[in-house]
Amino acid sequence: MNALLATVAVLGVSLSGPLMAGTPAPALAIAFWRNALAEVVLLPVAATRHRRELRSLTRADVRTCVLAGVALAVHFATWVSALKLTSVAAATALVSMQVGWVALIARLRGAQIPLGVGVGLLTAFAGVVVITGVDLSVSRDALLGDLLAMIGGLSAAIYTVTGARARETLTTTSYTLLCYGVCAVLLLVACLVGGVPLVGFGAGAWAGIVAVTVTAQLLGHSVINHLLAVMSPMVVSLLLLLEVPGAAVLASALLGQAPGAGVYVGLGLILAGLAIVVMRRPPRRTEVPDSD
Repeated sequence: MNALLATVAVLGVSLSGPLMAGTPAPALAIAFWRNALAEVVLLPVAATRHRRELRSLTRADVRTCVLAGVALAVHFATWVSALKLTSVAAATALVSMQVGWVALIARLRGAQIPLGVGVGLLTAFAGVVVITGVDLSVSRDALLGDLLAMIGGLSAAIYTVTGARARETLTTTSYTLLCYGVCAVLLLVACLVGGVPLVGFGAGAWAGIVAVTVTAQLLGHSVINHLLAVMSPMVVSLLLLLEVPGAAVLASALLGQAPGAGVYVGLGLILAGLAIVVMRRPPRRTEVPDSD
């Protein structure tokens, strides 16, 4: 059963990049609706099953969730924008550098980086150099997309580190509700300030938005949260790395995207490096088990 759930989760997150890249709507609008629709689904569950926890939130809980929501908003805004500028394969590979950024953040906070992790980081960053070098020769837009994807990976790392702190005291449902809510509000403000339309799209655009919400946001990430209770964090992290080749294959099949050989070389280096980082880094602290 867990193997089936893991397959569903990997397929769900792998569909994220191709679906958003192929959805004919502005990047910020897609990012907003993805979070807002997930919030609509989570709200009745949290209101009925986690009302007591939500009423007893401390100021520290709220601050942590707000910080995580800000980081998630930056992540979605930059990554979805990157998917509109560069290939899905490149954007997904670069945003997956989140694992490496988490290790570097830990080092800045005083943790020691094992030699194996350092080797993995250098290997992964070599892959980043290869991909950005290839895309620089393609167009400035592609290079800008690469840079946005890297920012998306860094903000995702901040979101992960902050979320781990929140999960010490909050269940996944309560934390996700608050985080997605903050994220959706910030993206809504960004759309209003930037004059980004939120409605008036065709049926194909709405189908893409709903599809990415169901597959990546609810099935993908929700199932991953469940797997963390029955699988080790290292195994789950390795499973998530399958999103990189999965997204590349799906983008080729669904969008006809076939990046140059250099992108795949960089993708391979990033995958190899991040796999080393995941296997060599210290185990993560145990989170509070979900009550749902």
